[in-house]
Amino acid sequence: MSKEQKIKAAASYYGVSQAKLAAAIGMTPSNFNQKLKRDTFTDEELAEIANALGAEFVPCAFLFPDGTKI
Repeated sequence: MSKEQKIKAAASYYGVSQAKLAAAIGMTPSNFNQKLKRDTFTDEELAEIANALGAEFVPCAFLFPDGTKI
């Protein structure tokens, strides 16, 4: 599963749109989408995304409190 697929799946799992997720990490939806398509998120940004989703970022995965790993 690519980073893009994981981020989309994690956002869907949490029930938040990509636009709201972008805003939650201080990014414009356009910039977020460009980084998503180009696969240029840093580990620090991925950790911010995980935090915004109430999850823990584990390199190459999102770990949710209920044990779900994406």
